[in-house]
Amino acid sequence: MAKSKTIFVCNECGNESTKWLGKCPACNSWNSFFEQKIVETKNKNKVDKKASVPQTLNSYEAKETIRTATGFQELDRVLGGGLVKGSLVLLGGEPGIGKSTLILQICDKVKGEGKVLYVSGEESAEQIKLRADRLGIKNEDILFLGETDIDIVNQAIMNVNPKLVIIDSIQTMYSDEITAAAGSVSQVREITQQVMRVCKSRAITTIIIGHVTKEGNIAGPRVLEHMVDTVLYLEGERYFSYRILRGVKNRFGSTNEIGMFEMQEKGMCEITNPSDILISEREDNPAGSCIVSSMEGTRPILVELQALTSQTIFGYPKRTANGIDYNRLALLIAVLEKKAGLNLGSQDVYLNVVGGLRINEPSIDLGIMLATASSFKNISIPKDTIIIGEVGLTGEIRRINLIEKRLKEAEKLGFKSCIIPESNKKDLKDKYKLDIISVKNINEAMKKVGLK
Repeated sequence: MAKSKTIFVCNECGNESTKWLGKCPACNSWNSFFEQKIVETKNKNKVDKKASVPQTLNSYEAKETIRTATGFQELDRVLGGGLVKGSLVLLGGEPGIGKSTLILQICDKVKGEGKVLYVSGEESAEQIKLRADRLGIKNEDILFLGETDIDIVNQAIMNVNPKLVIIDSIQTMYSDEITAAAGSVSQVREITQQVMRVCKSRAITTIIIGHVTKEGNIAGPRVLEHMVDTVLYLEGERYFSYRILRGVKNRFGSTNEIGMFEMQEKGMCEITNPSDILISEREDNPAGSCIVSSMEGTRPILVELQALTSQTIFGYPKRTANGIDYNRLALLIAVLEKKAGLNLGSQDVYLNVVGGLRINEPSIDLGIMLATASSFKNISIPKDTIIIGEVGLTGEIRRINLIEKRLKEAEKLGFKSCIIPESNKKDLKDKYKLDIISVKNINEAMKKVGLK
């Protein structure tokens, strides 16, 4: 006879407990435990299973990966060349960021490749149709299914046998086999396994849309990201039109690539030259502004940094960072005070990355420091100069990677000079029209741009 027992599972991290807890001891979430019944069956008549025989790896033959172009060069770049046949892709992002819009445009751009099954548990067919008309969707092979029962969804997939399946979203689906509520840890895990089993067996490409938590992670168990082949995040500030598609996991390509889009009235429009867009609105040589180079995957992106210093009216100076790590800004200000002799202890310092981007690469350290010094001294940095370099705690300018790609991008956009670490200049092989200035420490860099 089957025995059942009750456990409580955290909806945020999947932690299990024998009793209900107000606060999860693993992830510190409040009111996140849900009741779940587990049925244990004992089968005395065990069937002998056929054991698999290990084979040498060289005895297997690797098949060529079949990919389908999405119609977006930026998305294909992130995926490594297009959607892989039979792959499972998870797309996450904040509400209103443009996930459903981007997916619907993909459904239209794969026209002629086969049928597309769009499964929605959040919106009705009329709502999807209104968005499709606004975006100018003309693909007649798009089939819509408004359903949340995963058994009905799997049956529809087997009956239609589409080329592409869209599930919007995984948190709205449920299975009768699990007693927990839709969106819970056990439901999301079970539904993903069922979808993966059906689509993998029929080599159907599947894109799953996932909600994100307030911390920015995809809601549900972490095992969800381990089960799928590719995990993509659509990022961007709600009040900016630019969107960045970032791959955090990809079994068929690199995880360092990003794609850049702009949300317009007719949907997502890809930006093939982000650097030109991000620095196009720069004013004529203002104090506290400079251009830096950041590598996003294999692509160099030039962005504008703006710094503002003002006399503090409180006893404790304020530091505000938008687009970079706050602790990094505080560290670099301390280096400026100690090694460059700037009295910033009585100054509020504000730093902003123009365009709503977020950059974590250390190669922008030197740009942050020079922009801050420029605002403090009210002296402008030359407009046609680009600044690249990582700064250490002793004020030295350290080597960065992929310097040649950065220089070629700066040269293409018409910059005339570039400040780089001295250790990088020794390794340059090509000749550039740029006036390449090498520096050893922060004081030398400030002299080169006229701040000392």
